[in-house]
Amino acid sequence: MGPKKKTKSGGSGGQKKLSKAERLRLQKEEEDRRLIEEEEARLRAEQEEAERLEKERIVQEERERLEAKDQERRGTELAELHLLEENFLSARQWKADYRAHAKWEHYMQCDGSPDPTVPQEINTFMSLWQENKNEDIEFVIEKGNQVLNLIEKLYFLLLDTPPNELKEKVIIQYQESILELQSLLHQKYNEATERLLKKANTYADSDSGNMEVAIKDKNITFCIWGNLKKNPRFKNHMFSDAENGFDLPKTVATSDVAVRILHTHYDHISPLQCIPKLHLKVQAPESKQELTVLYDMKEEKEGEQKSGEDSDLVIEKESDGRKVAPLQVATDEKEEEIIGENIVDLHQFTPVGGVYLIDALKLPPQAKQINGWIMVELLDVGLETYPYPPESEETEDATYPRIGVTLRLLDSVIFFEEPVVARWDSAGKQWRTDGISDIKYKMKEKQISFEMDAFYTITLLQDAHLNMPYQSWELRPNGTDELLFTVVTAFAEVQMQIKGNQCMLSSITVDGSEKLSHLTGKWTSPIDLTIALKKAGVNIFPSDYSYKYVCVNKKTPLAEDTTYQQMALVASSFAFSWSKWNLASGQDQVVFKVSEHLKTNAVKDEDWSLYMFNGQRAQRLIISETSEAFSEDLANNTEFHSTLYHLIKDFASEEAIEKVKKASCLFIDAVYQLLIATRVLTYS
Repeated sequence: MGPKKKTKSGGSGGQKKLSKAERLRLQKEEEDRRLIEEEEARLRAEQEEAERLEKERIVQEERERLEAKDQERRGTELAELHLLEENFLSARQWKADYRAHAKWEHYMQCDGSPDPTVPQEINTFMSLWQENKNEDIEFVIEKGNQVLNLIEKLYFLLLDTPPNELKEKVIIQYQESILELQSLLHQKYNEATERLLKKANTYADSDSGNMEVAIKDKNITFCIWGNLKKNPRFKNHMFSDAENGFDLPKTVATSDVAVRILHTHYDHISPLQCIPKLHLKVQAPESKQELTVLYDMKEEKEGEQKSGEDSDLVIEKESDGRKVAPLQVATDEKEEEIIGENIVDLHQFTPVGGVYLIDALKLPPQAKQINGWIMVELLDVGLETYPYPPESEETEDATYPRIGVTLRLLDSVIFFEEPVVARWDSAGKQWRTDGISDIKYKMKEKQISFEMDAFYTITLLQDAHLNMPYQSWELRPNGTDELLFTVVTAFAEVQMQIKGNQCMLSSITVDGSEKLSHLTGKWTSPIDLTIALKKAGVNIFPSDYSYKYVCVNKKTPLAEDTTYQQMALVASSFAFSWSKWNLASGQDQVVFKVSEHLKTNAVKDEDWSLYMFNGQRAQRLIISETSEAFSEDLANNTEFHSTLYHLIKDFASEEAIEKVKKASCLFIDAVYQLLIATRVLTYS
């Protein structure tokens, strides 16, 4: 017999096939297990939900308790805050008294200099100078420094005086005086230039035989070249002292022409800007006891809602046609109508380094010696411009060689990017970029060259907002009524120091090296510091229009302005700094870091705490700067408070609070002015 066949078994293990009854039993066991697990999960979920609801109930009850407690003591806290806020009123009164005292001191000095705020004095000053003729250029430059000082005083008063102390007609008077002084000074430069050109041959260069004069002063660089020899080989010239130069077309180089490059280190050409109403005002919103000091700062689009007679108020001077709108706030629609192709938007760009008046002038007849006599032909036509291109109907469509220009930028200004070169359009009263070509900029040498199709008045412009938004900021006390204010931008780190009612630029660091040494270490007022920094090209001071050009972290005025006030009130003992969570807290809340700081060294990272404030309620947050997500939850064992001052007071030492109470009102006001000028809570 052969071998028996092996029986096939199901599966690899040879297990028996389950019966139907066995399968049903297993399925029932699996179903029972699933039901038990679902029931356990349901019970667990119900328990967790109950616990969550209970936790929320407890949190809500605690929050309601804290809110009720906050509301109950609100009146007391606001009354205490009002006592501190009186520092603003005291500072305001001190400054008013100081202005009155300065006016009296000027009157008592009787030194011959006019008070620019008194129309009779300033008009007499201008009339007397108008009558004086035949003044040389050196005298005009010296006198011009006095005129510029008068203009600066008027600018300062427009910015520093509260609106209720400065009537509309006074604003108009001050701005008219500024325009008239600027116009008179430019007229005197022209008269001195004419007088200089009449004796051009006495300034002839020994090599070229042509006239060359270059004068450098703190406010002006005056360069003039006279074409006495008319040699086409000398069609280009570089003033070695001033490092300004030109390259003339051949037709001009063989003519009786003089070229003047008059560089005013200030801008007297651009239309006067509206005076921002950054001043304190006092309001009593709730009761006589609750007095709140607010800053009269326009909210972003407030100007668009204003209309009426005031918006049409314009001053125009016949001398140069420039207009001043002291109370005018242009709307978006008006701006779009004004700004066209090749026209510079002066809300977006700002002139830096002054103005270069590049003129071709007719060379007057020179004195000649004949038979022992010195004879000169006298022309009573004044200073005449040399027309280029020639003004003729036949040549209207013709093309002419362009004028080459090389300019040396001031060491006292910073250009973070290649500047925009613009020319003044006297007909349209605006800066334009057409008519200028082949621009070459050497940042290291601080030199720029370009070509023009005619002789123009030139300025160099920089984006007014390239340092915005700021990357970070910090306000840190470092002594009695002293602190260090640091603003870090994409291009620079700016450190400003405040001491009493004065402030100074400590340093500006760009690419690891310090700049603008001529500004550092000089104590001045907050307003003067902002003017000096903007003039130097470091603009960290937003305007009413800046929100149109910067990605703004918009905050409501109540949250922003009130925070600046209360930060200033406690800045003598507490450091403040930027927080990334300010971007996540919405428009109604501002978030920042706070630390008690009675030393002079830097604040350690672990010493910072996060605070949130909406202008009416302050709270300390449970999150830190390194948390993964934003949360409005209160920090453990903390409460709500109606003021930032009282929240800080909960965690402050007696020494710190005592220092706050003894802080100088002028120091508080100076801190406030810089905070409101930089608007770090919105532009960071």
